[in-house]
Amino acid sequence: MSMLFSPLMLGQLELANRIIIAPMCQYSAVNGQATDWHTIHLGSMALSGAGMLILEATAVLPNGRISYADLGLWDDKTEAALANALKSVRQYSSMPMAIQLAHAGRKASTRKPWEGGGTIAPDEPSGWQTIAPSAQAFNEGTALPSAITSDDIDELIAAFVSSAQRAERLGLDAIELHAAHGYLLHQFLSPLSNQRLDEYGGSLENRLRLLLTVFDAVKAVISPKMALGIRISATDWVEGGWDLVQSIVLAKELDARGCDFIHVSTGGLSPLQQIPVAEHFQVPFAKAIKAEVNMPVIAVGLITDANKAEAILAQGQADAIALARTMLYNPHWPWHAAATLGATVKAPPQYLRSAPHAVKSPIV
Repeated sequence: MSMLFSPLMLGQLELANRIIIAPMCQYSAVNGQATDWHTIHLGSMALSGAGMLILEATAVLPNGRISYADLGLWDDKTEAALANALKSVRQYSSMPMAIQLAHAGRKASTRKPWEGGGTIAPDEPSGWQTIAPSAQAFNEGTALPSAITSDDIDELIAAFVSSAQRAERLGLDAIELHAAHGYLLHQFLSPLSNQRLDEYGGSLENRLRLLLTVFDAVKAVISPKMALGIRISATDWVEGGWDLVQSIVLAKELDARGCDFIHVSTGGLSPLQQIPVAEHFQVPFAKAIKAEVNMPVIAVGLITDANKAEAILAQGQADAIALARTMLYNPHWPWHAAATLGATVKAPPQYLRSAPHAVKSPIV
């Protein structure tokens, strides 16, 4: 039996297989509100046969958006817009859906990628003042973020809690807290971006404090049936920054708190990063963390071949595989993987006639 197409439990949530659609920003929201594009995009992903779909990074506060066109879940309007998008998708798919809750910190207030992706200054149209653990910009020559205050931290924690409650009201099945790719929770973890002298900076214990506080606060308000996990960058790829050793400490702390999964990526905190990009280059980090925790570990990054994805699981390097750009390029990747591995996935009846009939059909 294929490991990739075997069931997986994330807390009390059962996935039909171990293919996860990773969060992918669409830069198509208006004032944080989902649009018809989200209905079309999520509908496509939800018919893919994957085990779970994680919605894009969704800001818990307006100033936490990466760009002015990012999705949000901070008020009744953003909640209602997302509910409308999900309603249509759910008519035709029972795939479990998660949402990635996020705050971009100093990497907020940017243009869309196809508009150049550069920072928008606070005094420019569509721009705003960013915040960060310390008043250090991501890139030289860009506007400095404001160092987040104690009151800001209290507001941030409350915002994650409120967005989590909204996510559960929307009927979503899981929450992934975004502590990767150089965004705010990652900024607090890394000594490169966190120069604070209070209880949130300095020692590793202090740098973990905000993320663990957010995790505990969210876990306290959602029901046990809702899976709660986290995405981390296991290394900054910069000397003296956040690294695998610290990531393992964090993973163990989360595991002890009942975290339901950890999604292991890398990088994004510093433009000085030196990433040895190659096939499966992030998998060793997932493997190292998996050896230290009980919760399921999701590996991600340039995993595009079904047989190789199967091998990663069979060799015990991870418990699930996440795909992002690969799914944009080929939304039916799980169908083809099932055919390759002699497994089956669910497909809508409207598509069943597409299945090859000369051999056992991979879609049912």
